[in-house]
Amino acid sequence: MKGSLCHELDTGLPAADVWEVYGSLLLAELIPQVLPTIAAKVEVAGDGGVGTILHVTFCPGIPLTYQKEKFIKVDHENLVKEAVVVEGTVLDLGFLTYLMRFEIVENADKTCIIRSTLEYEVADGDTNTASLASTATLAGLAEAITNHLKAQKSAGQAS
Repeated sequence: MKGSLCHELDTGLPAADVWEVYGSLLLAELIPQVLPTIAAKVEVAGDGGVGTILHVTFCPGIPLTYQKEKFIKVDHENLVKEAVVVEGTVLDLGFLTYLMRFEIVENADKTCIIRSTLEYEVADGDTNTASLASTATLAGLAEAITNHLKAQKSAGQAS
C-alpha cells in the first residue's frame, strides 16, 4: 500500500536563497541547529550530490533513534532534491519505502514555496504503520529554515 503526504510553506524569500540551503550540504549542517529538540546530529558521507548519505541521530524522547538517508536526486535546474531512507527506525517500524522530496517552487512575485512531500509504502493492509506517516518534521524544518534565512537577512541589513 502506497501513500503520499505533502506540506507547502510560502517563505516570502527568493527561490535562490532557499535553494542555497536545500540544494547543498548546508541543510544537513543546519538541521541540528534549527531543530535542536528533534535532531541531535547529522553526519555526512559524500559531496552533497546523488549518492550522498546523511546519518541523522534523533534526540532522546523522539520515537525514532536514527536514520540513514541517501540522496537519489539533486536537480539544481528545477530545484528538487529527493532522499530515500535506506536504514533506520522508520524502516524498522514497518515502512517498506520512505522517500522525502523537497521542491523549491518560485512564485510570480519572485518569492518561493517549499513543497515537502513524503512518499511511503507499507505492506498491504498495514494501516497501523501507514498512520505513523507525517509531514510534521518536514514542515517544521521548512519553517525553521525560513526563519533562519529571514533572521540572517535581517542581521545582514542591520550591519
